[in-house]
Amino acid sequence: MFETDIIIIGAGPTGLFAVFEAGLLKLRCHLIDALPQPGGQLSELYPKKPIFDIPGFPSVDAGVLVDNLMEQIKQFEPKFSLSEKAMSYEKTEEGDFIVTTSRGTKIKGKAIAIAGGLGSFDPRKPELENLEKFEENGVEYFVRNPEMFRDKKIVIAGGGDSALDWSIFLADVASSVTLIHRRNEFRGALDSVEKVAALKHQGKINLITPAEVTGLIGEETLTAIEVTKGEEKEIIETDYLIPLFGLTPKLGPLGDWGLDIEKNAIKVNNALDYQTNIDGIYAIGDVNTYPGKLKLILCGFHEATLMCQSVYNRLNPGKKFVLKYTTVSGIDGFDGTRKEAEKAVVKSID
Repeated sequence: MFETDIIIIGAGPTGLFAVFEAGLLKLRCHLIDALPQPGGQLSELYPKKPIFDIPGFPSVDAGVLVDNLMEQIKQFEPKFSLSEKAMSYEKTEEGDFIVTTSRGTKIKGKAIAIAGGLGSFDPRKPELENLEKFEENGVEYFVRNPEMFRDKKIVIAGGGDSALDWSIFLADVASSVTLIHRRNEFRGALDSVEKVAALKHQGKINLITPAEVTGLIGEETLTAIEVTKGEEKEIIETDYLIPLFGLTPKLGPLGDWGLDIEKNAIKVNNALDYQTNIDGIYAIGDVNTYPGKLKLILCGFHEATLMCQSVYNRLNPGKKFVLKYTTVSGIDGFDGTRKEAEKAVVKSID
């Protein structure tokens, strides 16, 4: 049983920034996310694409923003349960919450903040016979540990940033990398497309376009795939197939929690603190809805800030928190570090 102050469901930008705001109030956080790494859509779907509406950054790559958020919260020592879905919750007699994940992890907290973006992300799966048989037996939808592909034959299917980036990365890890896409054109960062083209010419990536994976071959584990290109079919030996066709957002198990839901989003009280219809459970970021809602990262940051203030007041009834600018108060991390502005020096001039 892990114990914390705020259980944050979703480790996207809004959930990560909530850790910072909670840390300023001396509140600890434990984050749960179905994806294998923090960052949500920014990490999984478009890490190299620029974002233009983050205050103070005329342009910042999504992956860089995630890295900066992780650096910003490091001193507040958040705990993470990644590759896990929040399945259910129960409320104790003392008013605490216990969330149980898909892996059986139990986390006890004083409040829950749902920051799941558009919901939990399930991979878009190709329509292939016996697909389920080979899942985790040769078919992988995420690259959680690149070392598992060391010196293996890899086939990647897809035409977006994830397919391009992992093809480039695994070209130096796997014994062979084959990239298959149903079109000749790729929808990804230009430098990634150019790197794949260069690796193809160097013989480090086998590129097959336009083509599709149409069959899986093997007894208990995957040993080969069938590829269809026009009227021709080809059998390619492989140890792993990694289909990277994007993710499908769903509320998933949260839809059974008794929350007030409207059009696949969680209704909240935006006039006060973004609390749901269940006392002590909040929803911030793209997962929530209210009159005038805008699905922007900067709006999620604002909602996270007010949510943390509400949780502080909830845990400290009658105690007034005096808001100070961090340039004045500094920041004390849970790891003993302190950040502060240089103090003015009083000195006479002779």
